[in-house]
Amino acid sequence: MQRLNQIIARIRPLDRQVMDEMSTRLDGLVKPVGSLGRLEQLAIQLSGIYRSLNISASHKQLIVMAADHGVYAEGITLAPQAVTHLQMLNMVKGVSGVCVLAKQMGADVLLVDVGIDSPPIEGVLNHKVRRSSGNIATQAAMSREEAITLLERSANLAIGQVNHGVRVIGTGELGMGNTTPAAAIVSVLCNAAPEQTVGLGANFPQDRMQHKIEVVNQAITVNQPNADDGIDVLAKVGGFDLGGMAGVMIGAAAAGIPIVLDGFLSCAAALVAVKIAPQVHPYLIPSHRSAEKGTHLALEKLKLIPYLEMSMRLGEGSGAVMAFPIIDAACAIANKMGSLMESNISLSD
Repeated sequence: MQRLNQIIARIRPLDRQVMDEMSTRLDGLVKPVGSLGRLEQLAIQLSGIYRSLNISASHKQLIVMAADHGVYAEGITLAPQAVTHLQMLNMVKGVSGVCVLAKQMGADVLLVDVGIDSPPIEGVLNHKVRRSSGNIATQAAMSREEAITLLERSANLAIGQVNHGVRVIGTGELGMGNTTPAAAIVSVLCNAAPEQTVGLGANFPQDRMQHKIEVVNQAITVNQPNADDGIDVLAKVGGFDLGGMAGVMIGAAAAGIPIVLDGFLSCAAALVAVKIAPQVHPYLIPSHRSAEKGTHLALEKLKLIPYLEMSMRLGEGSGAVMAFPIIDAACAIANKMGSLMESNISLSD
């Protein structure tokens, strides 16, 4: 825990002076004040994160954390558990949805196995905690020590990527059945009933939804996670992919770069990260509002408004990479637009 605390201690508040200077710069561009709306707000946030008026997101990377979940045994998804492994093979080939989108957006994809129930996969970074987490309906997903180690290792992974030139990190995941632990996390940290957080996942039948709700209820009842302790919540009702994403968020913030959230799973992980280290919050950029039930509760708790409304629920980080061009646009207006003064234009009376 000491090493994790040392990483958290590196997270600095955003540079408010630079943000004020960026706000002034944007007000002086060849446009009505505030007319680019949230794009201007994003440019200001980025300037505070990068601590510079010269904002650039030239090297973007999506980190996909993959793991299997013991709660799969409760029949909470129709997809075979082997799909986690098989879809990771598709990601290695670059033919999965998120890999195609990332390539289109000019972003790298880093694949990380934090708990797939298979041998190590060539082309995938092996950070396996073990092969699948515990079944949260009957026991904790992992020990507290495993959770801390996972967070530390994932945070250090993100820091290492930044040291190699990455300027923006998006978070993604892969794991059959992972919307169930995500729903449990959101229920606990948002103080909400599972009926409000349990959704379709990978097209789970509506007529079996009550069973999935009951599994989440059982997981919370059996494990009694402490809502004031993010590590306890992660260890008891989370999963390795969720913990990996939370660790990446902490590490990216410590390294001073923005973190782009994906959908429901990513928001659940962000709730954990912010509970552990509230300083992470200003570094978060929400991408889209997932169609998965419970996303709105997580976003409301995080006080984040997503940039896109696409009715997407693929996961994998697909929404995060869709938001990368918006970050590029925010950088472009700040760096390349002309000023009113240079153009000899006055918009005042």
